[in-house]
Amino acid sequence: MDPSDTTRLKLTVHYDGSAFHGWQYQPHHRTVQGELQATLSRLANRPRTVVGAGRTDSGVHATGQVATVDMPLGWEPPTLRRSLNAMLPRDVWIETVEHVPPRFHPRYDAVARTYRYDVGLDDRSGSPFHRPWCWAVREEIDHGSLRAAAALLPGTHSFRAFSKSGQPERGDRCIVSEAAWTEWDLGVRFHIRANRYLHHMVRYLVGTMIEIARGRRPLSDLNGLLEGRPDLETSPPAPPEGLFLTLVEYGKGSGFPGPQNPRSDVPA
Repeated sequence: MDPSDTTRLKLTVHYDGSAFHGWQYQPHHRTVQGELQATLSRLANRPRTVVGAGRTDSGVHATGQVATVDMPLGWEPPTLRRSLNAMLPRDVWIETVEHVPPRFHPRYDAVARTYRYDVGLDDRSGSPFHRPWCWAVREEIDHGSLRAAAALLPGTHSFRAFSKSGQPERGDRCIVSEAAWTEWDLGVRFHIRANRYLHHMVRYLVGTMIEIARGRRPLSDLNGLLEGRPDLETSPPAPPEGLFLTLVEYGKGSGFPGPQNPRSDVPA
């Protein structure tokens, strides 16, 4: 299809990641990108490629994933949104659709991403109506230690210790602008906003902070890990079901209002 015959549309996507092998298309597994591409290709009557802001892993959810697709001229945002929500499976939902400039790229133009992680402390978090979307720890922890741990994260740090695999071409330094624990009905909730993330970084951070709050390791370990002490290792990563991608932000250069920050890398 000639690019002049298409319009680029930006989708804000919600999904329950429980039954998906992550975001990225895989020919032999069910993925969010695969479901979107299949549905959009049917609507366009030709193959369509969906580009996402980042690749969430198996079991990870989203309430603010951003994706783009080039559709034939004539598709308007309200019509496409209604059509997608009528045809997509129940674990994927489109919140918004809007026109964007042809140059807009959901991955490379992003300047910040926000993740949320839910930890269930109340015994009710073990219910089948809560457990698929939180880490059901179901025990009391030291909330003061959690807050103190989160306070160490804002700023520019090497998060090499909190990465599943090395990414030498991207480096290991990330700029965290916000990190805090708050309460929710069944426990505690971690919010983090950064320009980029390493693979499994948020889950390793949460796993380590919860171990500190359980009294199983000292708060000083978190600072030591950020400083790269070779004698320390992170705690096991928190499970994927508590993690949500909640917001992707864009700067003015992408055609959207927002802070003029340097473009960020892909979150993992």
